[in-house]
Amino acid sequence: MSEGLKIVTIGGGSSYTPELVEGFIKRYEELPVKELWLVDIEEGKGKLEIVGNLAKRMIEKAGLSIEIHLTLDRKAALKDADFVTTQFRVGLLEARSKDERIPLSHGVLGQETNGPGGLLKGLRTIPVILDIVKDIQEQCPDAWLINFTNPAGMVTEAVLRYTTHKKVVGLCNVPIGIEMGVAKLLGVDPSRIRIDFAGLNHMVYGLDVYLDGTSVKKHVIELLTSPENNSFVKNVEGQGWEPEFIRSLNVLTCPYHLYYYKKDEMLQKELKNFKEGTTRAEVVKKLEEELFELYKDPNLTTKPLQLEERGGAYYSDAAVRLIASIYNDKRDIQPVNTINNGAIASIPNDSAVEVSCIITKEGPKPIINGDLPVAVRGLVQQIKSFERIGAEAAVTGNYDTALLAMTINPLVPSDKVAKVILDEMLEAHKEHLPQFEQTVQA
Repeated sequence: MSEGLKIVTIGGGSSYTPELVEGFIKRYEELPVKELWLVDIEEGKGKLEIVGNLAKRMIEKAGLSIEIHLTLDRKAALKDADFVTTQFRVGLLEARSKDERIPLSHGVLGQETNGPGGLLKGLRTIPVILDIVKDIQEQCPDAWLINFTNPAGMVTEAVLRYTTHKKVVGLCNVPIGIEMGVAKLLGVDPSRIRIDFAGLNHMVYGLDVYLDGTSVKKHVIELLTSPENNSFVKNVEGQGWEPEFIRSLNVLTCPYHLYYYKKDEMLQKELKNFKEGTTRAEVVKKLEEELFELYKDPNLTTKPLQLEERGGAYYSDAAVRLIASIYNDKRDIQPVNTINNGAIASIPNDSAVEVSCIITKEGPKPIINGDLPVAVRGLVQQIKSFERIGAEAAVTGNYDTALLAMTINPLVPSDKVAKVILDEMLEAHKEHLPQFEQTVQA
């Protein structure tokens, strides 16, 4: 690697970028970033300049010599990069709004990574990610791709299955959020907590919890039976588990499990928000507007606290910690999305899973868990089938495959409902689904 690292962030105009910059500042001693290139598209140009200027002020305040480059030229940015991070949204927040509102208009849960919304986000995102990988293979073949773009599980699956670029890691802030939540619950420093994570992105379980190396799972699960303690992530509010259920499940859940184990309650809540015009997309739009107003302030030189409300808390910790561990061959343990290779017995070896891994300079080495408890195994396998078939539909543009993926998702009640929603969503998103062009015209 060259003297000083070149890092490229695609989706550089994202409201999350100050999180990332803060992470690079905090870890500068162990991660000597020389250049940070923030890349965006024409529609994101205004936001890129606002975020880029804040990033420059943050670097200046920290007294570091990191060069910040802003560009719309992805290929030029990627030249000789060491690490590439992706954090973009195809179709911007308008697309998210459709992903939530169209399914809800048919009485089906609308959410950006689960159910029909998750599928459509995958169909829009995967062709773009594969295009980016093509550029990486031409411009910086040895670079690590750290993907934060949702649906992270399906996206990682697609890169592993449909490209030859194996230096890819999917990342999510949910596991680190759970670790922080458990630490808070126990009133201890997060560095003393470790959780054995296994499952899929937004479908990950904590198989065991350790405090200073001793299992405290039973105690933590007991604490989690209290309604106010069950949700660790800002953008998914919990409603309290039935204590008997959570005890007998005997593993830690993630906030997104609410959509599967509390389908009806979550649907009713989302339908209420839908009628009031306050789905998550609307909330995020408002938050984004407020954040960018703050970012414009020439006197602002730090990441504003409001960013945590955006659902991206701990993102920089997770992303920069991962990059630092690969670069320094730290061999510490972190939960990431990577190729299974036997970590979970009931998932194919060549599939993407989200598991605790030892992070080395050769990438993540999954910790072998044997298998998932029988009570959660089937749901994880069903979501993995959905991710695989969804990824295939994104690559082939095959309507029947897309319908199959939507129908087998446990949040969709029938093939008939799936067809109605799919047809409407393909039409609504056609601008960002060129691979389905013939289907939409038919």
